[in-house]
Amino acid sequence: MSTGLDPAATAWLLVSTALVLLMTPALALFYGGMVRSTGVLNMLMMNFIAIPLVTVAWLLFGYSMAFSDDAGGGLIGNLDHLAMADIDPGTLHGAVPELLFATFQLTFAVLTAALVSGAIADRAKFAAWMIFVPIWALAVYAPIAHWVWGPDGWLASFGALDYAGGLVVEIASGASALALALVLGPRIGFKTDAMRPHNLPFVLLGAGLLWFGWFGFNAGSALTANGVAAAVFLNTLVAGCLGMLGWLAVEQIRDGRPTTFGAASGVVAGLVAITPSCGSVNTLGALIVGLTAGVVCSFAVGWKFKAGYDDSLDVVGVHFVGGIVGTVLIGLLATHVMTGGVEGLFFGGGLAQLGKQLVGVLAVAAYAFAVTFVLGKIIDRTVGFRVSQEDETAGIDFALHAETAYAEGVHGHAPRRFGEGHLGHGSMGDRNH
Repeated sequence: MSTGLDPAATAWLLVSTALVLLMTPALALFYGGMVRSTGVLNMLMMNFIAIPLVTVAWLLFGYSMAFSDDAGGGLIGNLDHLAMADIDPGTLHGAVPELLFATFQLTFAVLTAALVSGAIADRAKFAAWMIFVPIWALAVYAPIAHWVWGPDGWLASFGALDYAGGLVVEIASGASALALALVLGPRIGFKTDAMRPHNLPFVLLGAGLLWFGWFGFNAGSALTANGVAAAVFLNTLVAGCLGMLGWLAVEQIRDGRPTTFGAASGVVAGLVAITPSCGSVNTLGALIVGLTAGVVCSFAVGWKFKAGYDDSLDVVGVHFVGGIVGTVLIGLLATHVMTGGVEGLFFGGGLAQLGKQLVGVLAVAAYAFAVTFVLGKIIDRTVGFRVSQEDETAGIDFALHAETAYAEGVHGHAPRRFGEGHLGHGSMGDRNH
């Protein structure tokens, strides 16, 4: 029951909502720097267009589907908040205005949809993406959000823990990214042509802004300004730091040189992994989560070359794998000091919580992959999801948007054959060579 409006909590959530919204433009820069120069505007647009598309879908149906009372079986909410017509400025969610809580959750949905775009960079029709995003937000994101965070959601009732979105955001987007990459197929020249990031300063700037916004993402999920929010804030900082160190250590040992690309992606890997666990582990646990994610994800980005799927910007290798790392480690590292009761295996809690986390991972991954694959196929068979070979080869910025990012049309070095240079197979450079 609400005990009235908490001005401090409301102020903190207002700031956090703005921070999370900033993460989508930050992701646009992060992804935009990773693609080739002839596709950077398209990548920026794919991220920015997610903001209005998801906003409309969320306000009309998504919030009600995710956060209304359960409609049955813990699978989806009812439509009590259809178009949010019943919510006024005085309606509270706990100690904060419900309109603010709905907006905070909206920014999560926007970012999650935008994350998927990295898997299909350089080859997707913009019109098809505009069709895909709002439908995906309602068919995939909203049900999973209800399972994990909604009233009587089945995974919440089952006991799976996800503080700020390891299941809802990271694994859902990563599994969906894999499905969509399979629907569209690999880019022309995948495994043979050089596909280097065209602007590493963009990548680093985007990573830095993502890190900044992530404090609102995680600590804002406390929905109040208290000691828990402070602990989550510190855990977020620690995991990002250790993710960077872990990734750079792998590059130094394996490739002989640490890279700026590795530093940026290591930070993101650590932040991805701490997202589900930031409210369950102590500071030492956050160190382990971040370091593990940095090391594991640095190898995971190379798996696509062996498996043959072209996840252009490694949404699978970083977000899907990192989300699994952070979600599963809750079962080992959760401590009652943070959770208020639940303990992981290493703190005497046994295997029960680990089992619950694994069930959550499998259920969310399977659902997101299956629904996204079907949705992608339907769009591909009707309007077509992939640009023509001519447009892909020439560069999709001019073909789709009648613009180029640079006056010269092409910016940077001439292409090299895949695998040339000092970066070893499976390194950060390989994934975009």
